[in-house]
Amino acid sequence: MATTLTRPRNGAVIAGVCAGLAQRFGLSPFVVRLIFLLSCLLPGPQFVIYIVLWIIMPKAPY
Repeated sequence: MATTLTRPRNGAVIAGVCAGLAQRFGLSPFVVRLIFLLSCLLPGPQFVIYIVLWIIMPKAPY
């Protein structure tokens, strides 16, 4: 489990938000992406949250 929330430079599909969340919480990036895609079927601000995380999450230094 990572100690900080950063977007990885490798393994990113679109912006690396799901991969960064997966690293932070010790999950598989596939599982986090699947949860995000399934949550898009429900009404809510999922895309807005993704874009905000894309903006505020820094890239990993390595």
